Amino acid sequence: MTEIINTFMDSVKRPILYRNIIITTTLNDIKTKYAGSILGYFWLLFFPVLFLSMYAFVYIMIFKVRLNMLSPYEYVLVIFSGLIPFLSFSESLGRGVQAVTANANLIKNTLFPIELIPIQITLSSQVLQLVGFLGITVILLLLNKLDITIFLLPIVWILQIIFTIGILWILSALNVFFRDISNIIPIIVLMLMMISPIAYTEDMIPENLRVILHLNPLYYLIILYQKILIFGQFDTKLFFSFLLIAIFHYFIGYYIFTRLKDVFSDYV
Repeated sequence: MTEIINTFMDSVKRPILYRNIIITTTLNDIKTKYAGSILGYFWLLFFPVLFLSMYAFVYIMIFKVRLNMLSPYEYVLVIFSGLIPFLSFSESLGRGVQAVTANANLIKNTLFPIELIPIQITLSSQVLQLVGFLGITVILLLLNKLDITIFLLPIVWILQIIFTIGILWILSALNVFFRDISNIIPIIVLMLMMISPIAYTEDMIPENLRVILHLNPLYYLIILYQKILIFGQFDTKLFFSFLLIAIFHYFIGYYIFTRLKDVFSDYV
């Protein structure tokens, strides 16, 4: 029991202890990511808009999805508010799975412990989400549909970051021993895109299939964002469900990573 408590406390204290290093390396990672690119930081806007255009075309023009309470423009905002966090999460997942194998030289580095890499990757992947949410906020403000619940957005965002870090700790640690994981991730991302409620609501899902929807952690996250941003609602049941999911994955992820860390050097 003492070991579990110490591990939990360490998972909280360690990022705080190395906060300055995490901030510096995260900023450098963001600069490096877009350095040499012709479009540069414009990709932060172009990438989500491209995906949004694809979703809007398929669901509005082809499937002709209509929601009684929303206009087509508001429906596009519903899609956007779910798509932005998904893209941020998928970017973290794609880059973070190789956090250890791509940084083998840091395995025994005490100045920058290898467990900080998944944190850095998660934080640098939030830039796209920041730009996207700022865009949605401006649009809602112009449409006079910005609700006071927008101030609850950072709380959900913090939980998303905590959840993502935990997932990356698990995947990056296991990827050291099972390199096929990095090849499976693109398939998982594609599956998550299809089963996550980005462009459809829970009401559209048959009653007997909704239990499958609830098994997807991103379901809670995306619905929370959509309700806060577009509908001006804060679902406490969904929030506390995702709170438990985020804390559980963060702690379990740190526990797995730190327990396997000592043998990383034997496999990379």
